[in-house]
Amino acid sequence: MTIVAEPQINAISSPIDIGRAKLQHRVVLAPLTRLRSSEDGIPTNLQVEYYSQRASMGGLLLTECTAVSPTARGYPQGPGIYSNAQIEGWKKVTEAVHKKGAFIYLQLWHSGRTGKKALHPHQEQVVSASAITATGVDILGENFETPRALEITEIHEIVQDFRQAAINAVEKAGFDGVEIHTAFGYLLDQFINTSSNKRTDEYGGSIENRCRFTLQVTKAIVDAIGAEKTGIRVSPGGGAFHSATEEFPVKTCSYILSQLQKNWPLMSYVHFMQTRTPENIDLDDAAVYRSIWKGPVISSGFSSSLSMSHAIQHAEKTGDMIAFGRAFISNPDLPDRIMNNYPLSTFNYETFYTHEVQGYTDYSIYNK
Repeated sequence: MTIVAEPQINAISSPIDIGRAKLQHRVVLAPLTRLRSSEDGIPTNLQVEYYSQRASMGGLLLTECTAVSPTARGYPQGPGIYSNAQIEGWKKVTEAVHKKGAFIYLQLWHSGRTGKKALHPHQEQVVSASAITATGVDILGENFETPRALEITEIHEIVQDFRQAAINAVEKAGFDGVEIHTAFGYLLDQFINTSSNKRTDEYGGSIENRCRFTLQVTKAIVDAIGAEKTGIRVSPGGGAFHSATEEFPVKTCSYILSQLQKNWPLMSYVHFMQTRTPENIDLDDAAVYRSIWKGPVISSGFSSSLSMSHAIQHAEKTGDMIAFGRAFISNPDLPDRIMNNYPLSTFNYETFYTHEVQGYTDYSIYNK
């Protein structure tokens, strides 16, 4: 694809409806783990400021991954949505975002085998589809723990955890919707992927069985808060995150999307995550699925200023919303910068997973 020097921005600056939210542009804040909550997973005033800074009229913000239960946690000072204190903390965030005319969805998450028993109330062992340890290290450079396989009754309980978390988010904390995190090798994705799921019961083996957990969670949430307030994030093939690999990525993701389209065509969106390199930066990771899922799409993975023109071109070509991560961290006014072709500030990776103001809320808006 030929990249023009000054890309047109008609698509990325145009309105789109997702569920009941009428967006004024297609620049989305991607979900970003940044560990600024309290030790009990309660959102802090720092997070209120962070999300408020990045809110724009008619814009969409997606929160960091948020634990649906005490044993779903995976990161120190990562947030939850299961306690009253957490709900009240998030309520301050949604109120601040709504005051600026923006919309915000909470990403619901269970860490599974990527979690840490030290973060669990009674040092409970981490869990997964099968007793297979993830390879590599986590974002803090620590080795993953060995999980135990979930019992079927426990799977049903976690489905209800997701359902209650969605109710807490929308009906109590004021979120406009939720995003189900079934990507990146976390619990739901651990059931989907052949590398982490060696079960022989109704949750293992066939594509239909391996996707059963995700679809049960989706149904429970849709039944509780409505399809129009429910989005989902997928990463077909795992992208090697947390050693999550899938033997049949296209077939498997196609099945999930076919079920979403068949049962809940009014869902807010499907969010595709693609790890982009200079070699695949122009890849349309949703291309093979567009004939299956007919609803709105969010594409992401455009993480640096060097790929900004590619992201704008992608929106122009596909009409997708584009979720920006690192570029949105260091440019709280990113939609304005994109619409006006203002230069971008660079991010500092060393501050991503700290707990301080630095590298989080101290980035400036563009001085016109």
